Amino acid sequence: MALLVRFPFATFCILSSKSLLIPLNPVTPVRRVVSTFSVSASSSSFPPTRTDKVEDNSPSSSVTLKSTSTETTPAVTSTTTAVSKRWKPICLYYTQEKCTMMDDPLHLEKFTHDLSSGLQVNVADLENVRTQNLDYLLVLDLEGKVEILEFPVIIIDTKTLEFVDFFHRFVRPTKMSEKRVEEYIEGKYGKIGVDRVWHDTAITFEEVIQQFEIWTTNHHLWEPEHGGALHRAAFVTCGNWDLKTKVPQQCKDSSMKLPPYFMEWINLKDIYLNFYKRRATGMVTMMKELNMPLVGKHHLGIDDTKNIARVLQRILVDGALIQITARRSSSSLEKVEFLFKNRIV
Repeated sequence: MALLVRFPFATFCILSSKSLLIPLNPVTPVRRVVSTFSVSASSSSFPPTRTDKVEDNSPSSSVTLKSTSTETTPAVTSTTTAVSKRWKPICLYYTQEKCTMMDDPLHLEKFTHDLSSGLQVNVADLENVRTQNLDYLLVLDLEGKVEILEFPVIIIDTKTLEFVDFFHRFVRPTKMSEKRVEEYIEGKYGKIGVDRVWHDTAITFEEVIQQFEIWTTNHHLWEPEHGGALHRAAFVTCGNWDLKTKVPQQCKDSSMKLPPYFMEWINLKDIYLNFYKRRATGMVTMMKELNMPLVGKHHLGIDDTKNIARVLQRILVDGALIQITARRSSSSLEKVEFLFKNRIV
């Protein structure tokens, strides 16, 4: 298990020259306070998404928690646009808590270590935000069709729409041969240049869940001694596949019981359909219809999770009420009740 060092009420902290962390009350996760930007940006707000090959050459022999960021974030408002010098890929060793090059200027110039970049919200945009029944939304977008390869989560505060924290782990399959894993990873991540970092950092799904539960506990979102659902929080996925199908399959492959907090979730496609009264088959369609640029590498889980979080912020800014859309039966885990009459099948 990876070493987790934390300030009070947080598993780890990201400090940057443009942000600070303020501890809130004991039942509230630590919240980042950042400069204000709007999520209602036009497609010119960000650089092209496929100009850089994501390949992190930082070593991964030890864990460092020296977390400082000097990157420039695009300042975007509803009426004006200021673009950063260039888009930077995320340091994927950093997201696994294994970056050892935080003192290297060249590394800092090439990679961003600020996961909140692109998720800042203009206070003026909050006037239409509705009071929600949930305090926090955990955006999740798994990668891996045979077995889960990537488990990224981003927390969004429903009151302020602020980025709160992230959890990101690459997952090593347990049922596949080493040769098959090599082929699988080369086909999945080799073409976007992140196969090396995957091999350097991937851990088993059981270890991922153990670390994830520590993370949620430290954010007061879940209490292992009580079990059950998340506390005033819920997962948000782009479709039902992640939690209806893939997590139960992976738990079976890993000889694990399905954790109780995976019993219900919010399918953003159904929220989008019922709020905007139009169908969107996926994240890319939603972003196109909302005139939002795709940022990062599509099908890199952490980038897709950030993009889904941006869509979620936009939907909240526009005044949508976010509700649970699917719930698994406690008596029969294979039975799922879909709570919206109008939904994407």
